[in-house]
Amino acid sequence: MRNTLILSAAILFAAFAFPRSTGADDHLQDGIYTPEVQSSVERGLEWLAAHQNENGSWSCIVGYKLNENYEHSNDRESNHVCITAIAGMAFLASGAVPGRGRYGEVLERALSFVLSCCREDDGYISSQGTRMYEHAFCTLFLAEIYGMSRRADVGDKLRGAVRLIIGCQNREGGWRYQPTPVDADISVTVSTLQALRAARNVGIAVPKATIDDGVRYIRGCVGNDGSFNYQTSRGFTRSTFPLTACGVVALHSAGEYYDRAVDKGIRWLQRFRHTLNYGSYHYMYGHYYAVQAFYVAGEDTFREYYRGVTRELIARQEQDGSWRDDVGPAYATAMACVIMQVPCGYLPIFQK
Repeated sequence: MRNTLILSAAILFAAFAFPRSTGADDHLQDGIYTPEVQSSVERGLEWLAAHQNENGSWSCIVGYKLNENYEHSNDRESNHVCITAIAGMAFLASGAVPGRGRYGEVLERALSFVLSCCREDDGYISSQGTRMYEHAFCTLFLAEIYGMSRRADVGDKLRGAVRLIIGCQNREGGWRYQPTPVDADISVTVSTLQALRAARNVGIAVPKATIDDGVRYIRGCVGNDGSFNYQTSRGFTRSTFPLTACGVVALHSAGEYYDRAVDKGIRWLQRFRHTLNYGSYHYMYGHYYAVQAFYVAGEDTFREYYRGVTRELIARQEQDGSWRDDVGPAYATAMACVIMQVPCGYLPIFQK
């Protein structure tokens, strides 16, 4: 009996730890991931590989989002740990793995840079003043790597990053810009919940109460019209397409696929689909979450959304294979590649 339980647990763990995808080739056949989309992604990945820094990072303007803007002190690009993690995700989403294949060395160098930005004393992943939002994306990246490689060094840094997240959750159940349990907003909370979900999927201990409290915070941001607000009713309550998309994704991540708030949120997103302006930080950010939200919403709903967003992205792609926005081409290109590769399903975090 004991051996049977151990075997069952091992099978369950393996199911979470490794991708369960049909891959890009099958989606080429069913008309979702078209040859045109695949070609666009390949050009984007080639641009990213060619513009990786020697230390494994990618450079962008280091700043922070404030309301509808991306704020920064100057226009100088610097090594950016979060952009490096997102670029790494773009390569992982193509089926690449560290140390093997065409982009194996690119991923290996990106991983090394992210690991070098993990603080030894508390697990905080930060460089040049980046904050909790960036910490969450880096944690997500490490979790996806750990699920594929089981590398001890990655596992150690991942556990430290998760412990920090758990320790700085505030009383409402959310997270904010700094690793202190003071206030919270939906944007940081959703990115953090996704990181915790990815970590749990690969066997890292995360208290159920932490997830439940995070979902409670997300529910407190739901508006009457189906949109999601930036903060709960006690805070500033603007609602936008990106915030609503990430709210729907948070409930999906918690297993709430048939929740009334999810249905209303999807319908709201369909109505306000064209409120994002290309070139701004929120364009890629909004579609990063929207593509995940629509992917789980149903095949017909997803096909309509995905065809629209991929047409836009292909039309906006530069001749050199990159995309551009107010953060920088590395961020925009990495995000565009991630968005377009979601239906390929190579990454567990994007699977249904």
